[in-house]
Amino acid sequence: MRIAALAMSFVFIGGCAHVAPELDFPVPDAPPLYATNLPPSGLDEVWWHGFDDPVLDMLIARGLDENLAIDAAAARLRAAGALLAAERSDRLPQVDGTGDAGVALAGDSEVTAAAGLFGLFNPDVNGRLAAEIRAAAADYAQAGYLQADERRLVAAAIASQYIEYRRSGEQLALLEQSTDLQEQTLRIVTLRFEAGLAANLDVRRAAADLAQTQARRGLIAIARADAANALAVLLAQAPGTFAPPASQTAGIPVYLRGPAPGVPADLLRRRTDILAAEAQLARAAAEIGIERADLTPSLTIPGTLSIGNGTFGGLFSDFLIGLAAAIDIPIFDGGRRRAEVAAARAVADARLAEYRAIFLDALGEVENALVAIDAYQQRNAALAQAIEEGETALSQSNALYREGLTSLFDLLDAQRQLIASRQSLIDSEAALASSFVAFHAAVGSDGQVNATILQEAAGGYGARATLLQ
Repeated sequence: MRIAALAMSFVFIGGCAHVAPELDFPVPDAPPLYATNLPPSGLDEVWWHGFDDPVLDMLIARGLDENLAIDAAAARLRAAGALLAAERSDRLPQVDGTGDAGVALAGDSEVTAAAGLFGLFNPDVNGRLAAEIRAAAADYAQAGYLQADERRLVAAAIASQYIEYRRSGEQLALLEQSTDLQEQTLRIVTLRFEAGLAANLDVRRAAADLAQTQARRGLIAIARADAANALAVLLAQAPGTFAPPASQTAGIPVYLRGPAPGVPADLLRRRTDILAAEAQLARAAAEIGIERADLTPSLTIPGTLSIGNGTFGGLFSDFLIGLAAAIDIPIFDGGRRRAEVAAARAVADARLAEYRAIFLDALGEVENALVAIDAYQQRNAALAQAIEEGETALSQSNALYREGLTSLFDLLDAQRQLIASRQSLIDSEAALASSFVAFHAAVGSDGQVNATILQEAAGGYGARATLLQ
């Protein structure tokens, strides 16, 4: 009874003395609107459906199921969940069994035996266990957010590589068209040379332009292979053995729905890397609580149950129950404990700075994507106009050259300008499609955060957990 009374007094004293550290989650300063704000339209929860490309939908679905980085993140999430369960179990009494048997050889041989139970309970009077649970819960939440962030990044990477694969395909098609056009010009120039109407220099110039165009084939093939191999890795396939199936739609994928950027503050609840940084900040706050707990007394209550009187025959004859209280009172450590608290606070300051930096980076990614979307839309319109004018100029130059009214230099120049404009339009259309991918990756609009993680973590994550659901 004296032990119990002493233990309860320390529980009371420790409970009054301990104040669990509460972390203030300052919302980073965010402008009310983005600097470039395009008119919103229907934002699909699954943003890549906005390209209306079944092949892309299939590739991303496969990637989200088979990608190895996502699998690794899922395994880390399971590990964090198991560690959280382990930390919570420390709040319960721990009981272990003991037993031994032997033979006493002195005098008459006698078989000896002993058995018993050993128990330990930590009432957590200084709050250390609670802080450790909060730290593990924050780790669990962070692992869940990082798994969702892998899905965000993998979906964006697959879409980007698919666009590059389609871009290289369009470049190859344009290469064939350009080669045919320049071969026709070379035939015309050769005929005129054979008829004495053109110099051999003109033949050489036309042949050089054709060779220059054909030389691009290898570079396009490299880009196409790079994109196919990158897609293979993202889908957990062996590079060199995979190529996307042919699409029923021609040209570069066109995004048809959006964007709907919302407001900058939305990033705080949609970007999974920001949420992961927030969980890491909560973990740092819990670490402060762990170190602060070491400044106050701690209490553990061990108990024993011994069975028998030491002989084999009397194994179940006697029972002995023991209960104690083990108290650890910090007195002097040369300042070590307070230094560890100061270190934990400094780590929390670093995590806060990282949290703000990640938010600013995300904000910059959205702004850059919005500017790029606007710029490439204008560029595509201008390039389409340039192609239309270039086709007219080439047609006129061809007619004039056949009549001997203009030089080959003018014809080749018109031809080069048209080919360059067509190449630039393909690249610009691919860049526009990639900008939409970058935008949706930046705003975190795939809705892949697992709510179960937050519910599991809420028991020890801290006050902020309910705000993250």
